[in-house]
Amino acid sequence: MAGRTLLQFFHWYYPDGGRLWQEVAEKAESLAAMGITDVWLPPAGKGASGGYSVGYDAYDLFDLGEFEQKGSVATKYGDRAALEHAAATLRSNGLRVIHDVVFNHKMGADEKERVRVRRVNPDDRTEIDDETFEALAYTRFDFPGRQGKHSQFVWDAKCFSGVDHIEDPDENGIFRLVNEYGDGEWNTEVDEENGNFDYLMGADVEFRNRAVYEELKFWGRWMAEQVPVDGFRLDAAKHIPAWFFRDWVGHMRDTVSRELFVVAEYWHPDMDALKTYLDLVDQQLMLFDVALHHRFHDAAREGAGFDLRTIFDGSLVSAVPDHAVTLVDNHDTQPLQSLEAPVEPWFKSLAYALILLREQGVPCVFYPDLYGASYTDTGGDGGEHTIDMPAIACLPKLIEARRRFANGPQTDLFDDPDCIAFVRHGTEDHPGCVVVLTNGAETAKPVELGAGQAHTTFRDFLEHRADEITTDDAGRADFPVGGGSVSVWVRTDAL
Repeated sequence: MAGRTLLQFFHWYYPDGGRLWQEVAEKAESLAAMGITDVWLPPAGKGASGGYSVGYDAYDLFDLGEFEQKGSVATKYGDRAALEHAAATLRSNGLRVIHDVVFNHKMGADEKERVRVRRVNPDDRTEIDDETFEALAYTRFDFPGRQGKHSQFVWDAKCFSGVDHIEDPDENGIFRLVNEYGDGEWNTEVDEENGNFDYLMGADVEFRNRAVYEELKFWGRWMAEQVPVDGFRLDAAKHIPAWFFRDWVGHMRDTVSRELFVVAEYWHPDMDALKTYLDLVDQQLMLFDVALHHRFHDAAREGAGFDLRTIFDGSLVSAVPDHAVTLVDNHDTQPLQSLEAPVEPWFKSLAYALILLREQGVPCVFYPDLYGASYTDTGGDGGEHTIDMPAIACLPKLIEARRRFANGPQTDLFDDPDCIAFVRHGTEDHPGCVVVLTNGAETAKPVELGAGQAHTTFRDFLEHRADEITTDDAGRADFPVGGGSVSVWVRTDAL
């Protein structure tokens, strides 16, 4: 995974109108030149809200913007031809294509079915009523607009374990479908929040149904035949039994590519839970570093009061670095979204330096941080809010710095609560760098690089500082950094 840099090329409020696939193709060349290696695309399948769907209200995985369904042919991001062109353009520019996989649930059913259900306590899903009763539920998906092309599989009540809405009687809640799978219980090997977090939303997929299990494997193979596939981001992994993804990822590696990059969204800050999950999936995938994201959020809010020496405390990248995908923000944590915990703009350059330039983890860059974003939505207070997410000015150079200077062994200088630094010592063929950052006032960090770097001149690659620093006989110098900022010091002969 060395040198890999992932870009999440979308956010929750990316504008409607079918432009995203086109923008991917337009920016592919510049992304490769900058140092991005992998591009994570949003869910390509048709969502229940058609051309307005972000993609997580999964309706038809086999409709990549090809059929008149849910009010449109194209998805929010464009039609199938534009997706094919975007993925091919990424690949032709040497970029890997990472697809978002939404398997946990389906929404927007084509028909209701009469089913037998049991009520569930939403606060403790292990409490399932003994009483079974009949109701109507939205559980039949036959995709009339597609008419069996690509797959003839019809989803019905046997394919689902639960729903959140029934009719006759009309009720909202959580309802366990009574079928032949699981003896009326939820799946195991899921997160233990609310007792058992198998159920999330919509018609919850029943992975114990062998026909469903095989259909989802077929979709993975089919997808790889349609467009370039170099990896997957697995949505809502904490709600899907680990045994399923253990088998599914193994099958994809056997049939598509041994080199597939796979990262699961198991949104949990607890290291014990994440380590247990990694064991259950046979260490076959990576996980997002939720704990580190929250450390960034806290550090940004606390400012100079936050002890930077503790920034990696409790993080996945410090505990299991080979399985950590580090991030600053994503589509769920951005303002007005379900896991809202944004990192304030002033701190983002520091946070990105800490994930892009270090030896451990695979960093993930978020689209609005690279290109900016502005949107309006209703907040938790019921009021309408306009959000501006400014592009982080130095982020392109930080990505370039990862490609050019994040080389060789690493030495941490985490010896001051307000100012920390680390050194990438470089290799025989590739230069290193000295990274200094502070959440306080302007300062300087004494760094001793050794006699091999005596009388060597350094400049700040980010150009936050105009200073030119020269080391002494012992290869020592004080490397300055501006207040609440970061500098990446690089030998002038490497520039």
